[in-house]
Amino acid sequence: MARSHHSVEFEELRLKTGLSRAETANLLGVTERTVIRYEGGESRPSPIAIKWLQDYLTRLPEKRQKPAAFRFVDLFAGIGGLRLGFDAIGGQCVFTSEWDKYSQITYRENFGSDHPIAGDIREFSKDPSLIPAHDVLLAGFPCQPFSIAGVSKKNALGRPHGFLCDTQGTLFFDLAQIIAHHRPHAFLLENVKNLQRHDKGRTFATIENVLRNELGYEVHHRVISSAPWVPQKRERIFIVGFKRGSRFDFDQLMVPDQGPKLGSILDPNESVDPKYTLTAHLWNYLQSYKDKHQAKGNGFGYSLFGPNDVARTLSARYFKDGSEVLIAQSRRRPRRLTPRECARLMGFRHIDGSDYRIPVSDTQSYRQFGNAVVVPVVAAVAELMKPHILAAIEHRSTKEPVNQPELPFARERDQVFAYG
Repeated sequence: MARSHHSVEFEELRLKTGLSRAETANLLGVTERTVIRYEGGESRPSPIAIKWLQDYLTRLPEKRQKPAAFRFVDLFAGIGGLRLGFDAIGGQCVFTSEWDKYSQITYRENFGSDHPIAGDIREFSKDPSLIPAHDVLLAGFPCQPFSIAGVSKKNALGRPHGFLCDTQGTLFFDLAQIIAHHRPHAFLLENVKNLQRHDKGRTFATIENVLRNELGYEVHHRVISSAPWVPQKRERIFIVGFKRGSRFDFDQLMVPDQGPKLGSILDPNESVDPKYTLTAHLWNYLQSYKDKHQAKGNGFGYSLFGPNDVARTLSARYFKDGSEVLIAQSRRRPRRLTPRECARLMGFRHIDGSDYRIPVSDTQSYRQFGNAVVVPVVAAVAELMKPHILAAIEHRSTKEPVNQPELPFARERDQVFAYG
């Protein structure tokens, strides 16, 4: 079916705004399917819908009123925290991989269905050409122990091995295969702070050597606390790489002078559903547990916070008892954070300022936000990377050699090393 100029105009306006189809549907008060029909020519967008997009576009900063500045992929995507930061600087996500089906539901609800969400990334590392070409790679990759036993076995077999072989059986190996194939101009990897100390520093040293020596990237890393941006003490390591030399410097990261307090993200206690207040049985258990460990000189147990405090790190186990971040209530037992408060605590909001949609159960949403990145931190890192990404794209040449490194024994991964 040939598209009318109204359909083309509508889609061009949406792309200029940087809104996803889901966000556009929310703005116009229609379903996402209606937006798809508008753009596909199956239904004619109303003049009012087009005018609303035009008006929205005029209210955007000038930097947003442009086509996508670069293409990126979102691997180990979770619910899209890394994507939000790079959407905000003008990027276009062209591929997403996330294995958890509940995280996929939340991701689709918030970003629409512009492209399918791939599942197991290992299927794509076997044939990275299945992933679209891209300028930037994002990955909140899991940290798995590297197989020292596997390396010893290769030595016993008389087979040479490099750092990539040392990482076989881990998801970092699959990530490295994709980087090696596509050679993106830049990447951003995120992980827990303890990645630096894992296995006495050997794991991180291996990762750095793969990225620098085998893949040939300039690599920078920094542990960043979320406290200047959100009322939560959460530290994560961010690893940035550029294919060409750059002047990127993590010391230039714009960090707010003073962070917010919990009161900025909390709903009034009296307006929160009573189901989030701890039962008498659970509250008694948590108090007894803390008292028992305090008697032994240990610091284990629940933590209680008020509106003038900064919370501990929200974890994926929060759904179990909420003990790491309990909110004090006058004349009542403490309560858990609500899923919406967790979203705020992690900085999850859309570019247009609208709330992040939470289509899953409380249990799943607690897991998802506990596993997520803090969006304002990612946004700050993305802003710092942006000029270097654009400079790399501007200087690329179609005559530039691919120069892909050979990956030793890649095809033997499944035969020699078991996936952990």
